[in-house]
Amino acid sequence: MSLPPTRWELAGAANRGYGETFAQRVAEGADVDGEARLIDAMAPRRARILDIGSGMGRVAAALQTRGHHVVATEPDPALRAQSLATYPDLEVLPHQALDLDPDVLGRFDLVAAVGNVMVFLGEDTERRVLARMRELLDPEGRAVVGFHLTATKAGSRTYPAEEFVADATASGLRVAHRFGSYELHESHDEYAVWVLTRG
Repeated sequence: MSLPPTRWELAGAANRGYGETFAQRVAEGADVDGEARLIDAMAPRRARILDIGSGMGRVAAALQTRGHHVVATEPDPALRAQSLATYPDLEVLPHQALDLDPDVLGRFDLVAAVGNVMVFLGEDTERRVLARMRELLDPEGRAVVGFHLTATKAGSRTYPAEEFVADATASGLRVAHRFGSYELHESHDEYAVWVLTRG
């Protein structure tokens, strides 16, 4: 079955600044590990972690360095190439979220979809993606999802908190926590970090 194009694909060259921005930050030695620190703190040692929409690889690479078994997935060929150049020891699968098969990949202690992945999905695929994330979780596993609630990037959508909660619940997931950042600030109306469990 063919998959609908993602909003990221439809935005085309308008979203190329993402990779360039983080490449510059990495080259300057900036701290780009905020998401990875939270995920690492939540995970058992040597956990199996799935990074959906791994982009230029910074989160997955940081988790791999911390000793976790990481499966990174990124459908954008330009970002996969950047990831290979920046983190040559990180293998990245070329799959969209809906291409990920738990019968092939197994289940994970933690599934991450951070850095606005959810607001760049194909139209009307959010519940399907969340349901697939649930299938990929171990029974006691958790998912970390983070995104801007209001469209701020080229091609992204506005995804209100109440709509996301309804979609997650309908997909068999339960919201365990909501924060305003990966440093666990209080929730607010700009950015949300969600911790989800199987419902």
